[in-house]
Amino acid sequence: MSPFRLSAVRQPVRAAASALAAVFLFMLAPHGAQAQNAPGTAAPAAAATAPQTITDLAGRTVRIPAAAPQRILLGESRLLMAVALLEGQHPLAHIVGWQGDLPAFDPQTWQSYAQRFPQITKIPLIGGDSEASVSPEKALALRPDVAILSIVGEGAGEHNPLVDQLEAAGTTVVFVDFRVHPLKDTLQSIKVLGAILHRNAEAAAYSQFYSAHLQHVEQVVNRIPENQRPKVFVDLLAGAWGGGCCHTAGNGNFGEFVTAAGGRNIAAPLVPGVLGDVSMEEVIAAQPDVYVATGSHSKPGQIALRVGALTSEADAERSLGQLVSRPGFDAIKAIHDGRAHGLSHNYYDSPYNIVAIEALAKWFYPQQFKNLDVSATQAELYRRFLAVPPTGTYWIDKPAN
Repeated sequence: MSPFRLSAVRQPVRAAASALAAVFLFMLAPHGAQAQNAPGTAAPAAAATAPQTITDLAGRTVRIPAAAPQRILLGESRLLMAVALLEGQHPLAHIVGWQGDLPAFDPQTWQSYAQRFPQITKIPLIGGDSEASVSPEKALALRPDVAILSIVGEGAGEHNPLVDQLEAAGTTVVFVDFRVHPLKDTLQSIKVLGAILHRNAEAAAYSQFYSAHLQHVEQVVNRIPENQRPKVFVDLLAGAWGGGCCHTAGNGNFGEFVTAAGGRNIAAPLVPGVLGDVSMEEVIAAQPDVYVATGSHSKPGQIALRVGALTSEADAERSLGQLVSRPGFDAIKAIHDGRAHGLSHNYYDSPYNIVAIEALAKWFYPQQFKNLDVSATQAELYRRFLAVPPTGTYWIDKPAN
């Protein structure tokens, strides 16, 4: 079941990245550090003015390791998506252990990495796909320099005893967030990882890429009055819950993607938290203009959206067609009007979410974004920052007839 039910370049082009890193370090430096040198005195070495600590996404002050960590523990293996952005052509080189959530929840991406890096199957597991499955003994035995955890997810949380145990053993523990409030936290999480992993240049380069694409969407969306924006319903892991309807995002997660792309999330007033359930009657009454199903893989005989790595466009279209043909779903305005789309569920916990935002914006405003090439954005992301190319269909514009 889904976690929702629980509530290509190692060294970027140096000429550009070094300048970005300088700005990045400037922002990270303690207040007043940039003005400490008296006129006429020699500037101190970079190491002397570099920040010694950083605040992680749990609000904890974390000391930055003196040297780049060589032994990295990931609380969830899906955090590979973030670490890979900064580690370039050798994304697994320093990972000594993680949980088993990536092969459980996104087996296609796991397989695409295994094709390029067979050693991925030999990385030790500290647990399965839940926090309860984590073994402190296995985690501590790996002697990690750094442990990267999510503030919410299937791994050890902020108050898990493992956090104190790791820190007592000399491990730097840092929390990030790509899941709860991705619009606010994605770039800050990347900045934190850049500092902790000594990949400031790489983090700054990705931040610039992300910000430039997001600003392009915002420049168009900000000119559209609120009452002219489409009403949107996101059906999370559509079909995975059986015949009922529907699991969705309210105030956070995919709901933030909808807002950033210029839509009005109909679930925002219906779901008080980040994630929750709504009834078919509530969806029909809200009369959404756009329906977006999310999915990944499916079990034999299950009607669910099939998108992601190692998935063909034809298969994705067929699966979306099956979803919108379920009994009663034609009563949803967006499906009746032919404005149904599919998107990879795994953007919900990934720094690649800028691709999802662009896809949504193009669906919401096909005329205003007629020149926006989402595939080109995805291709640039993978070419510049990642070692494993995109190998499938990550979104689908329309269902098969």
